[in-house]
Amino acid sequence: MEASQTYEVLTCEISEQTATVTLNRPQLMNALNAQVFTELRRLFQTIAKDPAVRVILLTGAGEKAFAAGADIRELTETTRVTARTLSRRGNSIFRQIETCGKPVIALINGYALGGGCELAMAATIRIASETAKLGQPEVKLGLIPGYGGTQRLPRLVGPSAALKLLLTGEMISAQEALRIGLVDEVVPPERLLERGRELARQIILVAPLAVGACIEAVYKGAERSLDAALSLESSLFGRLSATADKAEGTRAFLEKRPPVWTGR
Repeated sequence: MEASQTYEVLTCEISEQTATVTLNRPQLMNALNAQVFTELRRLFQTIAKDPAVRVILLTGAGEKAFAAGADIRELTETTRVTARTLSRRGNSIFRQIETCGKPVIALINGYALGGGCELAMAATIRIASETAKLGQPEVKLGLIPGYGGTQRLPRLVGPSAALKLLLTGEMISAQEALRIGLVDEVVPPERLLERGRELARQIILVAPLAVGACIEAVYKGAERSLDAALSLESSLFGRLSATADKAEGTRAFLEKRPPVWTGR
């Protein structure tokens, strides 16, 4: 990836059709500052269009934190107007990640608090280390989550469980996050990256257009009535039925051989 050398607070490695994106501010617990947001936007714009990338792994450098939240030093100077601008910027970038059209797997190593938890929730799938801690402690600063936490959290865990976390600012374990549905798997710390790669390999084996359509159907369908969502599903099903990959997939199944996907 030609632009990869220009990132200062992120790293990106592409191997076997998987991009591993790492927040790289370990000395500051990978806190999310303006530069992190700028680089996330630019990097996801690039890899979303890169045909060499099928799956994106998202994690934090070091063993202590995925992302410990927003950079508090930046928040101390905000006003009504600048805070609204910060929130809209963060929401826009996290929405860009959520809708990039490729599976994003958050590998939560250590603390994922505030904006870090919100970033993880913007991913397609969340795998946590056994040592991970998650939470939305913004009320302890006199704030609410500003990067989608009040919206994605209840969609994942239900309104009551979400409000319990939001109103107390409580930090929960990976096991509790799994119990309430905030994360999808919990693994030992030494297995986190490899489990992410295993899941990426499973996804890469299936048809890329179908993967993208599943993501589109789930996210867009959740915003519609059931009837409208079912109509969307039928439309996507019809669109995929006209692709070369569908022809290849059905033919390979009947011929009892692995399919060769072209993304067309």
